[in-house]
Amino acid sequence: KKAPPRPAKILPKPKWLKASPATSPKYHELRNTVRSLGLATVCEEAKCPNIGECWGGSSQKKPIDPDSEEYANMSEEEKAERAHAGTATATIMIMGDTCTRGCSFCAVKTSRKPPPLDEEEPKKVAEAVKSWGLDYVVLTSVDRDDLEDQGAGHFRRVVQNLKERGGNVTVDEDGKKERGIIVEALTPDFRGDLDLVSLVATSGLDVYAHNIETVERLQKRVRDHRAGYHQSLSVLRHVKTVNPNALTKTSIMLGLGESDEDIRATMRDLSDNGVDVVTFGQYLQPSRRHLPVKEYVTPEKYEEWRVEAEEVYGFRYCASGPLVRSSYKAGEFFLKNMVREHERERKKKAEEEAKLSVV
Repeated sequence: KKAPPRPAKILPKPKWLKASPATSPKYHELRNTVRSLGLATVCEEAKCPNIGECWGGSSQKKPIDPDSEEYANMSEEEKAERAHAGTATATIMIMGDTCTRGCSFCAVKTSRKPPPLDEEEPKKVAEAVKSWGLDYVVLTSVDRDDLEDQGAGHFRRVVQNLKERGGNVTVDEDGKKERGIIVEALTPDFRGDLDLVSLVATSGLDVYAHNIETVERLQKRVRDHRAGYHQSLSVLRHVKTVNPNALTKTSIMLGLGESDEDIRATMRDLSDNGVDVVTFGQYLQPSRRHLPVKEYVTPEKYEEWRVEAEEVYGFRYCASGPLVRSSYKAGEFFLKNMVREHERERKKKAEEEAKLSVV
């Protein structure tokens, strides 16, 4: 198959699209762990621009005690930066490094018949998480349309194994100190098979993420023909019906030719389907074979979208910026606190119900 012709003019990257170089000792430590266990990460396979920052844990500031007065007086952005100071994060991609789909924006390898699943992968993922000392784990996967259950059972086993080893999220009596591991799963659409979505949604995860990727008008141009706008909305909507406690999350790329009204219509649809968290980030062309960038959206415009998402459309959180990706670490920090707040509310409700039953 011939590659599409290269556009006559490639848009030059603006100055604000600068990422940290991947050179730190922590970056090499994480990479070595991934290699030794035979795992894949979406950070590498999708050529994420944040790999140097996230894997390197780069920050000039020191971590801070979340119970301190200084922390209480910080903005959410400052809290995110300080909480992750020096902390390396990575998104583990399970079920191999080869996808059965061919989306025109994605750099991940494709094949109609990828290699078989690694049955030891749930154990290997747990070993990697333990060696990195993480308490928030992001899992994603390639699409596996070649498998009878499209990999849903394997995804479920990976999450369950992490929860068995790391424990579920709990808070102590004063509602502050948390224990256990938080798992975010960024899943395929399973071709809209909601029974398969349920398998993953009820695996014990805390955050269910599925990316709608772009606005409705551009879906066919951007995504594989087996994906779809309303199919993705149905996945996100269904999660809440089988796991009301899970937070739902999605991501939208900008710079593909979408209009402001396209974006607003997408936010309305996501909000109407109960999505809690949305992220906006700049589409970057991985190679000459992929879709060209139509526009580089300014940081100021990303901030406008963040405010509108939270204040107009009611999302509980929006991460928005040129280099923001669906599993970007600042978002993980905020979601970590949302999960803890969920647990506090659940515990308080249970205690109130217990008192009523005694009376």
